[in-house]
Amino acid sequence: MRFGGPVFGWTDPHSWVAAHRDAGYSAAYFPGDVPNPAEFAAAAREADLLIAEVGIWNNPLSPDPQRRKEAVEKCKERLVLADLVGARCCVNIAGSLGERWDGPDPRDVTPEAFHAIVETVRNVIDAVKPTRAKYSIETMPYMVPDGWESSLDLVKAIDRPAFGIHFDPVNIVNSPRRFFDTGGLVREFVDKVGPHITAVHLKDIVLEPRLTVHLQEVRPGLGRFDIAACLRAIHDGLDADMPVLIEHLPSEEEYKEAAAHVRMVAEQAGVPL
Repeated sequence: MRFGGPVFGWTDPHSWVAAHRDAGYSAAYFPGDVPNPAEFAAAAREADLLIAEVGIWNNPLSPDPQRRKEAVEKCKERLVLADLVGARCCVNIAGSLGERWDGPDPRDVTPEAFHAIVETVRNVIDAVKPTRAKYSIETMPYMVPDGWESSLDLVKAIDRPAFGIHFDPVNIVNSPRRFFDTGGLVREFVDKVGPHITAVHLKDIVLEPRLTVHLQEVRPGLGRFDIAACLRAIHDGLDADMPVLIEHLPSEEEYKEAAAHVRMVAEQAGVPL
């Protein structure tokens, strides 16, 4: 597998690659709206740095027609970019029928939402016709896909080779039962969805001892997510270049601490990282 995370202090394609090398990363988030994406892609290829994903992060299901139209057009633009730079995937969430772009809203788990997701993703893929990057939807706690079953339902319904599932296992730890067996959760997901997984986000999570249920994302090493089981499942069940990326931390120092912890766990588990 390939390990990666955000990097800091770069100013151009070569310093961007150097920042990944200095951090010990072999996979990368593609930077935002850089004016010369082809140069970044060329520098990454030369350094054997895998461009894991191009992010979108908007709401292609927005209840506002104009915002929805703009969001879908942005999805197409970012998929074009992902294909241009040779990223494994262009990733977004499914979107929400509510006012908040990333939910939660009760309508987001209805058949109407599922149908809207399918039609939107088909629209994006059919307009762009990517040859390298896959348009991918990230697993989430309260909108589809929220587990292996809904992931496969989407894959089947969308029915496009250029569609994939972006696996964030912590995002689907949305109940105490799942929290108590995160290793089993990951192994089952990889076993069922494996060929359709394009990339993995790696975080940690705690279950707070107060009513009713409070699950909180934390830095790797501060929670009880079974990182060792996750890394073993990815190593044993997915392709050798599968990117595993840390995210959502507030500082460069915390990313260093998270990366060091993941590497320690990988070494103890006998998983090359």
